[in-house]
Amino acid sequence: MIEFEMNLSSINDVKDFVNTVSRYDFDVDLISGRYIVDAKSIMGIFSLDLSKPIKVQVHADDASEFMAGIDSFIVK
Repeated sequence: MIEFEMNLSSINDVKDFVNTVSRYDFDVDLISGRYIVDAKSIMGIFSLDLSKPIKVQVHADDASEFMAGIDSFIVK
Protein backbone atom coordinates (compact mmCIF):
# COMPACT_ATOMS: atom_id res chain seq x y z
CA MET A 1 0.00 0.00 0.00
CA ILE A 2 1.20 3.51 -0.87
CA GLU A 3 0.20 6.55 1.21
CA PHE A 4 0.61 10.25 0.46
CA GLU A 5 -1.29 13.55 0.67
CA MET A 6 -2.77 15.55 -2.17
CA ASN A 7 -4.78 18.70 -2.84
CA LEU A 8 -7.85 18.94 -5.05
CA SER A 9 -8.55 22.66 -5.15
CA SER A 10 -11.09 22.95 -7.97
CA ILE A 11 -13.95 21.10 -9.62
CA ASN A 12 -11.73 20.43 -12.64
CA ASP A 13 -9.05 18.93 -10.37
CA VAL A 14 -11.61 16.51 -8.92
CA LYS A 15 -12.90 15.59 -12.40
CA ASP A 16 -9.38 15.02 -13.76
CA PHE A 17 -8.39 12.96 -10.70
CA VAL A 18 -11.49 10.72 -10.92
CA ASN A 19 -10.94 10.21 -14.66
CA THR A 20 -7.34 9.17 -13.99
CA VAL A 21 -8.03 6.83 -11.05
CA SER A 22 -10.95 5.17 -12.88
CA ARG A 23 -8.55 3.76 -15.49
CA TYR A 24 -6.92 1.44 -12.93
CA ASP A 25 -8.19 -1.83 -11.46
CA PHE A 26 -6.76 -1.37 -7.97
CA ASP A 27 -8.57 0.39 -5.11
CA VAL A 28 -7.74 3.92 -4.01
CA ASP A 29 -9.19 5.42 -0.82
CA LEU A 30 -9.31 9.08 0.20
CA ILE A 31 -9.24 9.91 3.91
CA SER A 32 -10.26 13.23 5.43
CA GLY A 33 -10.60 13.24 9.19
CA ARG A 34 -12.68 10.20 10.08
CA TYR A 35 -14.24 9.84 6.63
CA ILE A 36 -13.00 7.37 4.03
CA VAL A 37 -14.36 7.43 0.46
CA ASP A 38 -13.65 5.54 -2.75
CA ALA A 39 -11.46 7.72 -4.99
CA LYS A 40 -13.48 6.61 -8.02
CA SER A 41 -16.63 8.24 -6.56
CA ILE A 42 -16.95 11.88 -7.60
CA MET A 43 -19.86 12.36 -5.18
CA GLY A 44 -17.79 10.84 -2.37
CA ILE A 45 -14.93 13.22 -3.05
CA PHE A 46 -17.23 16.25 -2.97
CA SER A 47 -18.45 15.14 0.48
CA LEU A 48 -14.92 15.69 1.86
CA ASP A 49 -13.37 18.92 3.11
CA LEU A 50 -11.31 19.88 0.05
CA SER A 51 -9.85 22.98 1.71
CA LYS A 52 -7.21 20.78 3.41
CA PRO A 53 -4.84 18.13 2.03
CA ILE A 54 -6.44 14.69 1.67
CA LYS A 55 -4.66 11.48 2.64
CA VAL A 56 -4.57 8.92 -0.18
CA GLN A 57 -4.14 5.15 0.18
CA VAL A 58 -3.34 3.23 -3.01
CA HIS A 59 -3.91 -0.51 -2.64
CA ALA A 60 -1.42 -1.74 -5.24
CA ASP A 61 2.13 -3.04 -5.36
CA ASP A 62 3.16 -1.14 -8.49
CA ALA A 63 1.36 2.15 -9.04
CA SER A 64 4.15 4.12 -10.69
CA GLU A 65 2.12 4.90 -13.82
CA PHE A 66 -0.83 6.04 -11.68
CA MET A 67 1.45 8.16 -9.48
CA ALA A 68 2.93 9.85 -12.55
CA GLY A 69 -0.59 10.62 -13.81
CA ILE A 70 -1.61 12.42 -10.63
CA ASP A 71 1.75 14.04 -9.82
CA SER A 72 0.34 17.58 -10.09
CA PHE A 73 -2.06 16.93 -7.18
CA ILE A 74 0.50 15.42 -4.77
CA VAL A 75 1.66 17.56 -1.84
CA LYS A 76 5.44 17.65 -1.92
